Amino acid sequence: MKRVTGIGGIFFKCKDPKKMGEWYQKHLGFGAEQYGTKFDWQQEGTGATNKGYTLWSPFSDQTNYFAPSAKDFMINFRVENLEALAEELKKEGVTFVDSIETYEYGKFVHILDIEGNKLELFEPAE
Repeated sequence: MKRVTGIGGIFFKCKDPKKMGEWYQKHLGFGAEQYGTKFDWQQEGTGATNKGYTLWSPFSDQTNYFAPSAKDFMINFRVENLEALAEELKKEGVTFVDSIETYEYGKFVHILDIEGNKLELFEPAE
């Protein structure tokens, strides 16, 4: 079973997400979308059906979204079959922060690595 298939996003805390987004837009050409900037891509050799994106997203330094981690960042990993992977990770003793949530754009769950970094696992909707 494949576990991680790519990086779905890089999230980090900053004092002013709006100003941070404006700086990246002005100096590095990032787009300005609601959740940050999407970098669209297509997995080589798979045809037009396997498109995806990686999200760059600044969060307020006051956010609790990264809790219980005290770190200023969180990485979102793209996965296949999140439910099966979650079952395997539970058997391996991985710490889960929450339960799988399903939205129109995909499924999510949060885990902690051995140093307490919160990681977001994301199975995109088809």
